[in-house]
Amino acid sequence: MGFTLLDGVIIVLYLVAVAVFGIWSAGTQKSSTDYFLGGREMPWWAILFSVVATETSTLTFISIPAVAYGGNLLFLQLTLGYILGRIIVAIWFLPAYVKGEMTTAYQFLEKRFGSGMRKAASSTFIVTRLLADGVRLFATAIPLAIIFRFAGVFDAWGDGAIYLLAISVIAFITLIYTFLGGIKAVIWMDVVQMVVYIGGALFALILMLGKIDTSFMESLSILSSEGKLTLFNFGGGLSIQEFLADPYVFWVAVFGGAVFSIASHGTDQLIVQRLLATGDLRSSQKALIWSGFVAAAQFAFFLLIGLMLYIFYSGAGLGELGLRTTDEIFAKFIVDHMPVGVAGLIIASLFAAAMSSLSSSLNALASSTTYDIIKPLYGQEWDQEQELWISRLTTIAWGIILTGSAFLFTWLQLSGDEQPAIVELGLGIASYTYGGLLGIFMLGRLFNKPDKTDAMIGFFTGLISLLFMVEGALQQFLPGEPLTIAWPLYTLVGGVIVIAVANASFYLRKWVRN
Repeated sequence: MGFTLLDGVIIVLYLVAVAVFGIWSAGTQKSSTDYFLGGREMPWWAILFSVVATETSTLTFISIPAVAYGGNLLFLQLTLGYILGRIIVAIWFLPAYVKGEMTTAYQFLEKRFGSGMRKAASSTFIVTRLLADGVRLFATAIPLAIIFRFAGVFDAWGDGAIYLLAISVIAFITLIYTFLGGIKAVIWMDVVQMVVYIGGALFALILMLGKIDTSFMESLSILSSEGKLTLFNFGGGLSIQEFLADPYVFWVAVFGGAVFSIASHGTDQLIVQRLLATGDLRSSQKALIWSGFVAAAQFAFFLLIGLMLYIFYSGAGLGELGLRTTDEIFAKFIVDHMPVGVAGLIIASLFAAAMSSLSSSLNALASSTTYDIIKPLYGQEWDQEQELWISRLTTIAWGIILTGSAFLFTWLQLSGDEQPAIVELGLGIASYTYGGLLGIFMLGRLFNKPDKTDAMIGFFTGLISLLFMVEGALQQFLPGEPLTIAWPLYTLVGGVIVIAVANASFYLRKWVRN
């Protein structure tokens, strides 16, 4: 039905409302503890929704339905690992963080290995977020460009201009309420924006079901007969190499998903900062564990949309539908079949998913930079007003840097045929660095003998080794053959290398001294 003036008005009103509500919900910020940790008094259920919204990007909204349309439900196996990993973090990691009244995840490393290790881990986190979130912010414009292309909006502009417009608007609005409201604004807006994007997707699903001629049970029967409801793959008949290389073999998915979740939710300041905002161990644990179940339900919901799209379009191929990739399937339905005004709501939902991720990154980057880098560098105590002022300036700086990073990835993506590999490199950074971060945290918790020198050697060896061992975009620039394993196992490999090398370093140095 196209994109109308009413849709545009809805988007503008939503963006204005986001900025106003975000600032209002945060109240007055009097210190950096208020700014970065919400005074350690945020309710656990709000943290729960904030964690889920932070993990959700616009590509989740668009791409997960495409996974089911082009495949089946095997992706849900990973969510079992995600839940298991969060339970382990809640039981084993969070008590150390909350008991120590820490402001960042990396203070734990300082207590165990010294300030150098804290700065190294924090810097790794910062570089990871800079690259990965620059790509994520750029990727926000992809589904918007798809929708506008289908709807014939901004035809004279071209994709590049649409990307830059979307990135600029999202970054500007998000920076306003993050700068003024800190983590309180981020968390409360995450709650609102999760309601918005889930509500928009739910409306689309209900409308779709109303347009499908077959009953829901008949649809399930069709899907079952075509293998679309396959949920488990235990890897029967596969060789060891094939088994380890398939990310959707049950044991690989669950075990690898659990390890990845331990790293992402136990060592990444993006998530840990939220969990520390409750100020209470039991509340942090409830928020983290239940976020795993809610995230799994969210994935199942978007996969269901993909299955219903398969029924709606009778499993038509890309050529029949005039699509470039399966990622465009949900966008096509939105533009072709949403009533007037509702397309605007759906695009507002995409903005909501993007802003919840970006605001979280801005606040986490600012807190890690302030506490782990700037404050130790100057080696002095600031009063509350000075610390808050520096925290806000750091937030602005990161807003500008991340926007510039997204512009760079836009240029790389659109400037030539070889550039998409660079984007894949940015998206894959987390897979390389989480292994090192998890390994160094596990070393600190499990092994008492290695000191700060051993930790540094193990940490950087783990980071560098993965570049050579894991198949990915970097491999084309490096010598040797990659170790072909499924991506959920990347983090495990990196962590094991860190622990093994650090312990080997301890015993080798001990032998040399003797």
